Amino acid sequence: MLLDGVTPPRGDAGCVHSVPWFTARLGGALVELSGSRRDLTLREILAESIRRTADAHRPTCDLSHVRTPQATVVVVRWDEAGIEYLVLSDSVLLLESPDGEVRAVLDDRLDRLPRELLVSEAVADARARNKEGGFFTAAADPAVAERAVTGRAPRAGVRALAAMTDGASRWTEMFGEGDWSACLGVLDKEGPQGLIDRVRALEAADTEREHVRGKTHDDATAVYARL
Repeated sequence: MLLDGVTPPRGDAGCVHSVPWFTARLGGALVELSGSRRDLTLREILAESIRRTADAHRPTCDLSHVRTPQATVVVVRWDEAGIEYLVLSDSVLLLESPDGEVRAVLDDRLDRLPRELLVSEAVADARARNKEGGFFTAAADPAVAERAVTGRAPRAGVRALAAMTDGASRWTEMFGEGDWSACLGVLDKEGPQGLIDRVRALEAADTEREHVRGKTHDDATAVYARL
């Protein structure tokens, strides 16, 4: 499981709780339900986890605020027969087959937005965040789980997998240092910290901002597992 909390500008979220508070509770519910409720799909588990987290601060906070605490989500669970996965928003899941082919599972709604909606966070929030035709994150509405990209794969068809926040996937998506297969290769040889160190070096070297980005450095997390 991987979550990437969405930091509100100037701390304006209509909520007395922090993003770490939100992600800790959402993540805890996801871990518990993914293991204990094998009868539920990952979409159903995400919906219930969002509901539980929202109920925990509904009495004190404005959950209708567009910047109420929220996060991107990647969840993967497996047994001897198969692998089930879910991706919501701009984090990335990579699946490697036994023959070395790497497939990226992406929720690319944010990438498909018209550029005029991305000129500022305020414009994107007002017109696209958790709205039809825009992009979706796990916030306070359980119905957003239906927007997640989900799928299944035979257990024997996956040799390794990786999940990355958009800050870590910059190595491929922003700086173009290699394709997804090469990215997974870095994770296999150098581990998550190796990939993140490479991204940080690229960010630091890009002093002329040839690669347009809202933040010089973005939160970067990666998880890698060989099955």
